[in-house]
Amino acid sequence: MTGVEKCALCGGELGSMEEESEFARAGEWLAEDVWKDKGSLCVRCLENRGRLAMMYLHEYNR
Repeated sequence: MTGVEKCALCGGELGSMEEESEFARAGEWLAEDVWKDKGSLCVRCLENRGRLAMMYLHEYNR
């Protein structure tokens, strides 16, 4: 398949988020403002990043 974008972390297919969780929104913010890789991660990786950041990156929890 050509033209299918892959997630930079897991290699999964990038797709749109139908139901956006608070973890995915946190992951999107981190991707844009912290790691500068917005648009290159799938929903699952965004959610995982957001969830882990809420648990371990206390300097970003305000």
